[in-house]
Amino acid sequence: MIKFAICDDEPLMARELADHLADYMKEKSITGYSVNSFSSGRTLLESSGSFDVIFLDIQMEPPDGMETAKLLRQQGDHSLLVFVTVLKELVFDAFQVEAYDYLLKPINSAHFRRTMDRVLRALEQGTAKDIVIQRGTGCEVVLLSELVYCEVLGRKIYLHKQDGTVSDYYDKLEDLERRVDGRFFKCHRSYLVNLDYVRGCQDGQVMLSQGERIPASRLRERELTQALLRYMKGRNF
Repeated sequence: MIKFAICDDEPLMARELADHLADYMKEKSITGYSVNSFSSGRTLLESSGSFDVIFLDIQMEPPDGMETAKLLRQQGDHSLLVFVTVLKELVFDAFQVEAYDYLLKPINSAHFRRTMDRVLRALEQGTAKDIVIQRGTGCEVVLLSELVYCEVLGRKIYLHKQDGTVSDYYDKLEDLERRVDGRFFKCHRSYLVNLDYVRGCQDGQVMLSQGERIPASRLRERELTQALLRYMKGRNF
């Protein structure tokens, strides 16, 4: 069952989105889905439901769509957010809340179908696919599947990737930990490691697939082994 939410303070726009969604799901012969509509960011935030995908209007009465998205992320919500807006320039702020895509009003049917194609692929593959980090005035999309481990030094986080490159930006490891998915484990107060790349743990060190080693807290070694076994079992299920 795929759970959708539509949050728009314009009833006609909410209805149009629901119609586009119904047409798309019918075209794909998908019947296992539900749609909940909300007329404001506040009612969405106060709802007890969890959603796979949220279509979120940016321009609404406070809290507007961007603020609503920030509050959702602070609550630990990992829904795929698709912003709906009349102003394309507002979309650049979407990187801050890890928006999945955006739709411009009036809704273009072809663009909607392309967005939904990507949404369904992401849902099939499961969990988060990437994170967006801000570097100065720009930003960078980092695929979680290519992220081997994360290291904090001072006020900066260094993202070590599969291809050997490293991206750095200012953040706290605790905040990054909330943004990644279950494949990442905090093996040390200064390190998050992707379990896909872990090949063992011994003598206070995590052995990685490419031959690198990173530190593991003595207190966390056993937890790391258990987390790795659980992760492998779940992945092979």
